[in-house]
Amino acid sequence: MSNDTAPWPHKDLLDTDQLSLADVKRIFDTAVSFQEINERPVKKVPTLRGKSVILFFAEASTRTKTSFDVAGKRLSADTFSLASSGSSLSKGESLKDTALTLQAMAPDAIVLRHRYSGSSRFLAERLECSVINAGDGWHAHPTQALLDAFTLTQEWGSVAGKAVCILGDIAHSRVARSNVDLLTRLGATVRLCAPKTLLPMGVSTWPVEIHHNVTEAVRDANAVMCLRLQLERMQAGLLPDLREYARTFGLSPRHLERAAPNVRVLHPGPMNRGVEIDSTLADSMNSLVLDQVASGVAVRMALLFLYLTRKEAAQ
Repeated sequence: MSNDTAPWPHKDLLDTDQLSLADVKRIFDTAVSFQEINERPVKKVPTLRGKSVILFFAEASTRTKTSFDVAGKRLSADTFSLASSGSSLSKGESLKDTALTLQAMAPDAIVLRHRYSGSSRFLAERLECSVINAGDGWHAHPTQALLDAFTLTQEWGSVAGKAVCILGDIAHSRVARSNVDLLTRLGATVRLCAPKTLLPMGVSTWPVEIHHNVTEAVRDANAVMCLRLQLERMQAGLLPDLREYARTFGLSPRHLERAAPNVRVLHPGPMNRGVEIDSTLADSMNSLVLDQVASGVAVRMALLFLYLTRKEAAQ
């Protein structure tokens, strides 16, 4: 675990912008210490025994939900899963009343994914337990950005001075928003590449380079992160068709010929092979996709440890 024994200063994790660089370093240092646990024959320690975490996922998730579940269990916390379809939300109960009901069961943290931007903040302002944002609408996905930056830091030692291209559906991506904030503050140059219809309003004020040509966007890039087309969030007319998008904006081996040597390829998942990324790249030696999954467990173990033990550390 991290050598820093000072109390963790945050009750909730809503987005990366509330974390100082010192906070990020502490999360990464703690995650490194937990990586060793994930390599043991018996992958479990009693660190969070007696703590409870509710995984409240009102949107579908495989990687994030399973990663938090595994992270909690490996630290001996009790984890309880709740989906929108299996809760009273499906019967018309408000998010607030559902959350207050859950708080009455005295969890130490609620990990929330919800389709509405700001939902995590809404709960955090009303609940005594920690709220960890696992994705809220288009707004933020802080744990994904942390694991992405951790993956690249493990690969390079630091992201400072590196060029990272984020390619795809930027407009609807909470992953892109959180990554832009975190990677730029860590010293990386971030490039965004997308059709004009898939860039968000106000993007010209972001601290990024903006491209509409993949070949130019990845020139000398050290890493390329592909994003899924979020068709479920799109209005009609934003794309001509998937075949045209794949031909123009899908990442292929020919694009990486102009990237930096040993360029790394990332994807937060789920992947649409043949649409946003060529299958050969997803499985290539350049790919860090599975490293991201492994990093996700270690980073989320670190977050659960820091947020669930903050009160004890303060005493």
